[in-house]
Amino acid sequence: MSTEHDRSHHPTGPPAPDYLLPALDPLTGLPDPPPLSFTAPWHYELRFPCDPRGPGIARLTLRAVLDAHGLHELNDRAELLTSELATNSVRHTKGPASVRLQWLHPVLRVSVWDMSPDLPTLPGPLGALPASPGAHAVGGRGLLILGMVADRWGGCAIGGEPMGPGGKTLWFELNLPVPPPNGTLAPALVA
Repeated sequence: MSTEHDRSHHPTGPPAPDYLLPALDPLTGLPDPPPLSFTAPWHYELRFPCDPRGPGIARLTLRAVLDAHGLHELNDRAELLTSELATNSVRHTKGPASVRLQWLHPVLRVSVWDMSPDLPTLPGPLGALPASPGAHAVGGRGLLILGMVADRWGGCAIGGEPMGPGGKTLWFELNLPVPPPNGTLAPALVA
């Protein structure tokens, strides 16, 4: 009795075990492409409505993407900052928002877009960390957290038509610590 899974005879020898064959897409039956290398650039984007569940979905999506690409050590910082920006988008705007993840080795950039063109105000001198809110303040810590946790951050208002729906984008970058080339020690570690 011969079945599709019978491996007893094959003209060129026994076929490869299933786990050595390329994975097949369940809808098309075509083989999946090989995964990207760790240093290859990529980007993902998630758009969500003005709904309080959106930031949680953005956090879960971000963690899944970073885990799938082996960027576990960026998870906690990226999740905190994405949550802060996405939550502000849902709280302070009336329309949809989106989170975009972009990897250009060794930097992860996360951008959060929403429909409000109003950038948050930056108290204090340009380039300095925002002033800390009072101990009993309900809000006002977002930019302080962003300034302390991100390696770089910024934002820009986006004009309306014909450039698109307008709004603003706030972004942050996290650098993946890169070991020195050829196994040499960093200058600060050399005795």
